[in-house]
Amino acid sequence: MKRAVSAAEANRNFSRVLREVREGRSCIVTAHGKPVARIVPFRNTDVVRLAARRVLFDRLRDQKGVDVGRWTRDDLHDRGQ
Repeated sequence: MKRAVSAAEANRNFSRVLREVREGRSCIVTAHGKPVARIVPFRNTDVVRLAARRVLFDRLRDQKGVDVGRWTRDDLHDRGQ
C-alpha cells in the first residue's frame, strides 16, 4: 500500500516512515503537492538484479569494439527501398 507523505513530514518522522517501509508499505514523498520520490521496501530480488547487472557490465566492458566503418543516420533506417 502506498501512502503519500510530505517532505517536511518525512523529515520530521523519518524513523516512522522507515518502520512503515520495513513492514512492507511504500511511501510517496511529495513537495508542494507533487510526487518527488518513492521509498519502497528492499527485496532480496533487488540484490540478484544488481548482481546480474554487475556481471553484464563487466562482460560488456571486456568485449572489444568492432569497426563497422562510416555510416549515416539514414543508413540506420529502412526506407522501404
